[in-house]
Amino acid sequence: MSLSIIIPAYNESNQINHTIKKLEIIPKKIKDYEIIFIDDLSIDDTYKKLKKIEKKFKRIKVLRNKKKGLGPALELGIQKSRKEHICIFMCDLSDDVRDIIKYYKCVINDPNLDAVFGTRFSKDSKILNYPYVKLLINRIANNFIRFLFLSDYNDFTNAFKLYKRKTLLKLFPIVSENFNVFLELPLKIITRKYKYKIVSINWFGRKFGESKFRIKEIGSMYIFTMLYCFLEKILLNKK
Repeated sequence: MSLSIIIPAYNESNQINHTIKKLEIIPKKIKDYEIIFIDDLSIDDTYKKLKKIEKKFKRIKVLRNKKKGLGPALELGIQKSRKEHICIFMCDLSDDVRDIIKYYKCVINDPNLDAVFGTRFSKDSKILNYPYVKLLINRIANNFIRFLFLSDYNDFTNAFKLYKRKTLLKLFPIVSENFNVFLELPLKIITRKYKYKIVSINWFGRKFGESKFRIKEIGSMYIFTMLYCFLEKILLNKK
């Protein structure tokens, strides 16, 4: 078993060193791994800092996105990864690095899994510093999607998930260009009936820098992705 950790980064100059420090737990628990940072055309010195870090750590690879957007960034990272499994982890450290280890143990115990989906909304999860309005919108949206797709999952929109690389390649092309890519991938896994497991994870909210998520700006993108995947579900059921 091997793991690529893909981390998109946009204007995260103040965050990078904290993220690298937290990731030090990975080599203690996983032998065969690589960490791929994708700089999403930052306008601060994020890319410069990452390239310096790349020189210090042989397991860290730094790429610069060719077309701005989280969708193209992930597509580039997936194409350039060389490990059996891929974990998408956001640079802001809102998710718990220790949960990467939990994900990895799942695929060790069951190599047939195509994905591991974390949920922040189970009785075993811990959530801190989640803005109330954003949390309310999240729960309404996720539960609506859950109902629409008749799914047992309840945290589609969180980026932090693990996938088998060869399964991700079967999901190409990736049509979403922003945060909605994190909805597209799990919905495709579910509608195409790939095997996945749901586990509880923690979420703490970022401590450094500013969130890039703007619900007013990308709400329509989520709707597009949801309808796109729902149409795919209908078409697949007709076959």
